[in-house]
Amino acid sequence: MISSARHARDILLCFPFLKSRHPLSRFAHVLRPGLPISSSSQRPTPFSSLIVSSAADMGSLSNPLSPLHYPLARRDYSIVDDYHGVLVSDPYRWLENPDSEETKAFVEVEAALTDSVLAECGERERLREQMTKLFDHPRYETPFKRGGKYFYFHNSGLQAQSVLYVQSDLDSEAEVLLDPSALSQDGTVALSTVSISRDGKYLAYGLSLSGSDWVTIKVMRIADKMPEPDTISWVKFSSISWSHDGNGFFYGRYPAPKEGGDVDPGTETDMNLNHQLCYHFLGTDQSEDVLCWKDPENPKYFFDTIVTEDGKYVTLAICEGCDPVNKLYYCDLSTVSGGLHVLKGSKDMLPFVKLVDNFEARYYLVANNDTEFIFLTNKESPRYKLVRVDLNKPEIWSDVLPEDQNDVLESAYAVNGNQLLVCYLSDVKYILQIRDLKTGQLLHNLPIDIGTVTGISGKRKDAEIFIGFTSFLSPGIIYKCNLSSEAPEMKVFREVSVPGFNRDDFHVEQVFVSSKDGTKIPMFIVSRKDIILDGSHPTLLYGYGGFNISLTPTFTVWRIVLARNLGFVFCIVNIRGGGEYGKEWNKSGSLSKKQNCFDDFIAASEFLISSGYTNSGRLCIEGRSNGGLLIAACINQRPDLFGCAIAHVGVMDMLRFHKFTIGHAWTSDYGCSDKKDEFQWLFKYSPLHNVKRPWETSDSSCQYPPTMLLTADHDDRVVPLHSLKLLATMQYILCMSLENSPQKNPIIARIDRKAGHGAGRPTQKMIDEAADRYGFAAKVMGVSWND
Repeated sequence: MISSARHARDILLCFPFLKSRHPLSRFAHVLRPGLPISSSSQRPTPFSSLIVSSAADMGSLSNPLSPLHYPLARRDYSIVDDYHGVLVSDPYRWLENPDSEETKAFVEVEAALTDSVLAECGERERLREQMTKLFDHPRYETPFKRGGKYFYFHNSGLQAQSVLYVQSDLDSEAEVLLDPSALSQDGTVALSTVSISRDGKYLAYGLSLSGSDWVTIKVMRIADKMPEPDTISWVKFSSISWSHDGNGFFYGRYPAPKEGGDVDPGTETDMNLNHQLCYHFLGTDQSEDVLCWKDPENPKYFFDTIVTEDGKYVTLAICEGCDPVNKLYYCDLSTVSGGLHVLKGSKDMLPFVKLVDNFEARYYLVANNDTEFIFLTNKESPRYKLVRVDLNKPEIWSDVLPEDQNDVLESAYAVNGNQLLVCYLSDVKYILQIRDLKTGQLLHNLPIDIGTVTGISGKRKDAEIFIGFTSFLSPGIIYKCNLSSEAPEMKVFREVSVPGFNRDDFHVEQVFVSSKDGTKIPMFIVSRKDIILDGSHPTLLYGYGGFNISLTPTFTVWRIVLARNLGFVFCIVNIRGGGEYGKEWNKSGSLSKKQNCFDDFIAASEFLISSGYTNSGRLCIEGRSNGGLLIAACINQRPDLFGCAIAHVGVMDMLRFHKFTIGHAWTSDYGCSDKKDEFQWLFKYSPLHNVKRPWETSDSSCQYPPTMLLTADHDDRVVPLHSLKLLATMQYILCMSLENSPQKNPIIARIDRKAGHGAGRPTQKMIDEAADRYGFAAKVMGVSWND
């Protein structure tokens, strides 16, 4: 099997089984019982005539920006929801419709406002130039073998998308198999997933447009690189699993949104319901595909399959949310009389047998010997273990590799006959071991530096495996390891070199910070060597904290440029809610305990200030997706603590997130406002509902930090309405509802076009966004270039 960070890290806020990981005031749109509710609403007015000055001369900034003029967005007070007796107004509900002319006008005027701010950010073009220069280096992903051929992704430097190559052996010249950059002029068509048939004859690949999660599957003959006519549409969050006869593959899909009407995939907000598992026969129309499984009585369920390496079985994982739990069924394909063809045109589905029919734990297939299966599971083992079960005796389960008392078993792969390659996470550092498949006994430790395993490829029939690695100071190494030798050796197969980057200029340390309740929170700190801890350094703090996803050390061009050219210290904090210490760590930062995430992040911020790395005016905080929620909640709770806030594609409306696209799957981590108890805890921290004027309750000079919200028009994961509603709310409450507001710092949004949640973004878009957001941070924190 293949494990690749290329795709695993893109499955945030959705499907954990596809791992190959976010005080009310009278102004906060809250109307409690007994308070008067206006039944009138403002009539829409062209935005061009509704420009209101913030009355801010930016005097609080080290490098003053010109006074901002915010657009006056219509506030419709007629929209009021009753949550278990609590009335909550939602005056910007109209921003939930991305197709309305009013929403489009709002987006246009906000984009123009942001452009005017960015034009004054003097370091932006220098950042773009340096980031482009540093990003222009060859990059490789972990190769994998299929049908006797080798396949790998490679980017020469500034190509819009990485190219898929094929070679007959490791010494032969590689050929381009598929270049997604050639599929569109602007590089916004991305290759989201690939799967090679067992015999190496066919490539099935998924294409995503403009960053959308929707995927269209195509097929190519590998020998002559000729496309097949097959086109499979409306696929989302799906693997592609070939049957061993090479006749076709399993995949998952949703019904097409807005059937019968025109739709720009990725801009719709409809809930994703009624997932289906299908099988496609090569050379046929999608309408002839076999429906293998559906569950209309549970429309929120979604499915994924794995065909066993012997080709005899197909397993079915059934999930309802993002909790690391699933039901587990299997089908012996040899028992389907006449093969899958007999199901064509039939209402019968595959005869799956229920092995685990509850949501008590996660089960992920590792290997099988005929009817004897090995699974990775967290059943009564929050740090995971390996278990064995015989399908003929489904009531008897035994441990192959028991749970470790300290480390988290991240993954396991059957390789080299009867061996296991296992990957542990120990205090957010990776450990690789070779163990015996039957007994779990340790055979060899594979030495790696402190960093992240980005990909593992190898088959049970092969002694040759490849391991991808990166760290804060290592752009990328691919190791080749021959397990047939008495002492396996990790040999460098490829190593990425970044011209102009010298790792010896930097220092990395890991510290453990005490959170509000005394819990020790790990944090990595990367800086130039020999800095003086005088509290003067601009610092970037990044966090996530959710969905059992771990933040581990990786190389990032943007942060190296910030450290080298602007003197930044950059930090990754592993707050609760993630998977760094297993299921218990995740649960201690989710549902009713979500506040722990914000407390952990605030404690890390205070540590950086008290330890002399930075001061509150030069501390920039950043997070993406669930991490965007983290940033927004923290500036609501501690606006005095930060010098800049950058929140990407965040979940901001915690009362309605479950009503859009795949948001219903996140209730396993957040809860749902439809339930009274869960509404109470969501209401307390929901970014949209907790914007308040800090100068009214604390120091009269306190205000929100300069804030940039980032979203994109084709984000169908965390739909743009979250950021748009929060943007309008913050601008109104903090800047526009008072004459001479104390809020001097800018509140803006960068709204990307032909882009989505982040996956598949072309190289130039990534560079442009990084230059914009960090150019903004440098400007508002008064940071200048190191000449």
